[in-house]
Amino acid sequence: MAGLTTGAPTPQSITVHEQSRVLEVVFSDGAHFRIPFELMRVYSPSAEVQGHGPGQQVLQTGKRDVTITALAPVGNYAVQPSFSDGHDSGIFSWNYLYELGRDAQALWADYLDRLAAAGLDRDAPMAPKARGGHGCGGH
Repeated sequence: MAGLTTGAPTPQSITVHEQSRVLEVVFSDGAHFRIPFELMRVYSPSAEVQGHGPGQQVLQTGKRDVTITALAPVGNYAVQPSFSDGHDSGIFSWNYLYELGRDAQALWADYLDRLAAAGLDRDAPMAPKARGGHGCGGH
């Protein structure tokens, strides 16, 4: 287990559920998470999503129906999913997967808050390099 914090939970099993669009992860400490693909996609740890510094995050939309088409192992510490929208540059460490599973409700609430603040709907298509938008507010 080189590279992992001693005692840190590691996945005992990882299952891609295509129909329900969740990644099921069972960790060595007994934690069992079903992480929605959409949550993984909008919180991808890639520079494309996170940007290159604080406040540089790119708000992701239109990811409700995204699926994982492949899941590649990265050493003994992470997986790299390929998503159906072509995104494949996020490397999800065991610690990050654990945090996504553990904090899913809070992360989801934060995502919805950020969408609302931007005047966007989660099903809005991704705008190329959009700078916010004005939101019509008429629905």
